[in-house]
Amino acid sequence: MNPFTLPTRALRRSQLYRRHTEMGADFVTLGDSVVVSHYDSMGHEKIQSQQLGLADLSTLPRIGFKGAGTPDWALSLGIELPAEPNRALVQADGTLVARLSQHELLLASSLDSLSQYIADATARVTEASLAKSVYSLPRSDSHSWLILCGSQAPATLAKVCGVDLRPHKFANGDIAQTSIAKINGVIVRHDQGERLCYSIFSDSSSVEFLWDSLLDAMAEFNGTAIGMQALRD
Repeated sequence: MNPFTLPTRALRRSQLYRRHTEMGADFVTLGDSVVVSHYDSMGHEKIQSQQLGLADLSTLPRIGFKGAGTPDWALSLGIELPAEPNRALVQADGTLVARLSQHELLLASSLDSLSQYIADATARVTEASLAKSVYSLPRSDSHSWLILCGSQAPATLAKVCGVDLRPHKFANGDIAQTSIAKINGVIVRHDQGERLCYSIFSDSSSVEFLWDSLLDAMAEFNGTAIGMQALRD
């Protein structure tokens, strides 16, 4: 393990970093954040990600915006918006844009690079909030970000969530604002290439319980924790 990529040296670290360290994680730096690269061999984890894997992306950038002027303001920044609430679109640079209501957006970074859309929107929101009724929501602080992936992900989620998230019922880009293991959260089907993936955003203060609950639900299907490298094609 490279001591310069330890979570304790980062400006941002996941609340799960102790669990990752205990599991022997190797970490990688992205911007001012440290994220798990892998636990096992990366080749093995890529195979595991096709079956059932759980990754913690809670240190990657994300932000929310809310207010009557939010849709028009976002469009002025070149952000492509879903036509209706509870849908998500991936931008040209990989940024995920989730429309949680008519006037609320959640932006989450690409897995390959820091999002220019998030950087631009963050820099310009103060001006917009005064003139156009657009207000920022600090989602990097308030919400954790986990990804559950693989063919057994729907069966795992069925054990902790009442929404039918099977692929033929829940399309890529669909959003469910619901309860996961009795924790309120947002589930976005967010496939990575041909890999079935669900991004789960929930209260940061409950992420340890959610992580443990998902790993417990995954045990039946031989699921394991994986690093971010396994999600990259």
